Amino acid sequence: MGKISPVSAKYIIQANIEIDGVVERPDVIGAIFGQTEGLLGSELELRELQRSGRIGRIDVRTEIKSGKTSGEIIIPSSLDRAETAIIAASTETIQRIGPCNARVKVLDIEDVRISKRNYVIERAKELLQNLTEKFMPDSQELTEKVSESVRMMEVLEYGRDRLPAGPLIEESEDIIIVEGRADVLNLLRHGIKNTIALNGTSVPETIIELCKKKNVTLFVDGDRGGDLITKEMISVAEIDYVCRAPDGKEVEEITKKELHKALRGKVAIEQIKLENHRNIHPTSREVESQTPVPQQERPERKIQPKIERSEDFKKLLDELVGTRGAYILDESFNILGKVPVAELPVTLNSLKTKIFAIVLDGIITRDIATVAERIQVQYLIGRDSRVNSQRINVLTSKQLS
Repeated sequence: MGKISPVSAKYIIQANIEIDGVVERPDVIGAIFGQTEGLLGSELELRELQRSGRIGRIDVRTEIKSGKTSGEIIIPSSLDRAETAIIAASTETIQRIGPCNARVKVLDIEDVRISKRNYVIERAKELLQNLTEKFMPDSQELTEKVSESVRMMEVLEYGRDRLPAGPLIEESEDIIIVEGRADVLNLLRHGIKNTIALNGTSVPETIIELCKKKNVTLFVDGDRGGDLITKEMISVAEIDYVCRAPDGKEVEEITKKELHKALRGKVAIEQIKLENHRNIHPTSREVESQTPVPQQERPERKIQPKIERSEDFKKLLDELVGTRGAYILDESFNILGKVPVAELPVTLNSLKTKIFAIVLDGIITRDIATVAERIQVQYLIGRDSRVNSQRINVLTSKQLS
């Protein structure tokens, strides 16, 4: 007997059967062939259609319960729609199976091609999505990949130590020193090309020579390693500013916003040295601050300058002409550090070291005087002054002359 493969079927007839008694599966199949024989003519005879492969294998699934049999009939068909519908309708003419009454009801005629078409559509969607994700990057991603390749090509090997550097390291007056090659690449990614890497924990001779010729900003990671590199650079090279990545982050992983924020917050090397001096040589100011003098006991009197120090003040003031800088002195007249005048109030607010005098190349403003009074500076010397203070000696270049 010829059989039709379910794969080649165009339609599937699905019917339900109920039998008032207990019968076997072969009884149902025999009834389907026997009771439809001669009903539709020789062209639609089920046996002939199955032999020619136009009707597939008839599948019957039965279940016996409470003395009755029920189940379903599945008939694959490669006939056209009208002929398939006629075959389906003919199965409903079956009234008896064996000695028992039976009822057949066609539930559905499924178009296999529609099911296949729906499967093809859904599968095509999945394949297209995978293809888009894996092999079709958007224009922005393509641009970033091309730019990344160009940036990789822009990394130079500078000096006899062959240090990774950006393309503008030679011609730029201001340079940024970072720790490694990955840091240089990240800065290049955000458009900063005047960078060079230490390429290790020791400071190469190439870096030391560059620091003598350029304005240098040291950009370190926000961890203890960054602190150690800062101390070593201060001890062997002439750097001007230091900036750090956010705490716990490395320069190679920070975003563009974090990068620019860190660079804007760079600190002058003089301030770093002041902080280091405070840590190495602690003063008694913390002890004094624990037993503050009551406000009424603090005499508001003007401290008279010592004549022998006027010449020293004048000499320091002359050294600062044109630098827009400020010297910070201790009681032994040692220079603790030099900072830009614009950063002086911020620097003074951050210091805990006892300061004896401040000499600055500029005008003494109310902001500077207020901070100096609060931290009990004794002398404030500048080119000119806009303030008068009863608690601090304010001297100008004219008074010193």
